[in-house]
Amino acid sequence: MIEIENITKRYDDQTVVDDVSLVIEPRTIAAIVGTSGSGKTTLLRMINRLVEPTSGTIKLDGVDNHSLPDYELRRSIGYAIQGHGLFPHRTVAQNIATVPLLLGWDKERIDERVDELLRLFQLDPAAFGPRYPHELSGGQQQRVGVARALAAKPNVLLMDEPFGALDPIIRTKAQEDLLAIQKHFGTTIILVTHDMEEAVHLGHKIAVMDGGKLVQYAKPAEILAKPASSFVETLVGSSERPFRLLSLGRVADAVEKGTAEGEAIPAEASQRDALAELLWSGRPALPVKGADGKPLGRVTVDGLIKLAARPA
Repeated sequence: MIEIENITKRYDDQTVVDDVSLVIEPRTIAAIVGTSGSGKTTLLRMINRLVEPTSGTIKLDGVDNHSLPDYELRRSIGYAIQGHGLFPHRTVAQNIATVPLLLGWDKERIDERVDELLRLFQLDPAAFGPRYPHELSGGQQQRVGVARALAAKPNVLLMDEPFGALDPIIRTKAQEDLLAIQKHFGTTIILVTHDMEEAVHLGHKIAVMDGGKLVQYAKPAEILAKPASSFVETLVGSSERPFRLLSLGRVADAVEKGTAEGEAIPAEASQRDALAELLWSGRPALPVKGADGKPLGRVTVDGLIKLAARPA
């Protein structure tokens, strides 16, 4: 658990983060979103003390983050940034091993951890371990950057616009990788992003910042349905809000009785994906199948549009 209590950061007469308090539950993803200059990156960096607060406290599992030397604190918290930040003169394996080496792990333990993480990110250790960052694609570099941040098994992972430099297709894959890894390790993740779509997709809760202040902190569905201010409403985008809400719902929750022609959509797919497929193919309904492949019913354009309109 991360408890941020009345955190303020000032530079001379400028207040960058203004009396922010929030609690991030263990083993969840909290997305911090806001426009440039809203204070979101400064808030993130105060958790691992890359930036020191002017006032307030931050506790990790009840322990003040000032109770440890800063270098020890940072070694216990994973940190991934936009553009991956890999050391160009080190191999992939050496990059991932950076913090375990600093912590004094033995070679066998480090090698096992490097191999484990590469496999989790679907990178063959024998093929990718000896390579250098410039020999990887942008998406592969980003995956290695996240693997390095997770190498020492931190309970907390801080991510500052980690997917901002990736093209849309690779970015979507990187987001899915992150969700799978978070579920696998149970890591508490704090993700800074300017992209509300990304925040809705990844965050269990979303913190919206404006001018250094926390203006709303809630689950994605609540922020989309009940924005706390005109700023949040603008950030969400009123015309897109209903369809973002569909991205939170599963097809299983929109199944209707009856049958439909064509290839079935999985019950675990998002309602937004189902609506996109229906509109793209020009069909009024799609069959729905369960995890066992058995038919469950159908999902319809009319039904999904009604769901999208409901919050208004």
